[in-house]
Amino acid sequence: MIDSDWIWMAVGFLGQALFSLRFLAQWLSSERAERSVVPTSFWYFSLAGGATLLAYALYRADPVFILGQLTGLFIYGRNLQLIRRAAGRLPSSSAAS
Repeated sequence: MIDSDWIWMAVGFLGQALFSLRFLAQWLSSERAERSVVPTSFWYFSLAGGATLLAYALYRADPVFILGQLTGLFIYGRNLQLIRRAAGRLPSSSAAS
């Protein structure tokens, strides 16, 4: 039988893999564009990896790791919100005033 520590270690490795995929996505997008770009997929991989790593950090009860992941999740979510707004899918908060 698989013990819960092994399952959580797998969750941690999955989060790290998702987080690492963001760099691959950024590199491939930059190579295609022949300039440095940050694709939207970078932020989705960041969000997925960060959320998974946050779950692992909570399991480990590591306050440093938890704070780092929470901060990152806020930034990744905010970047996705700005991208959607720029694409015209979300209204700007200044447009409402």
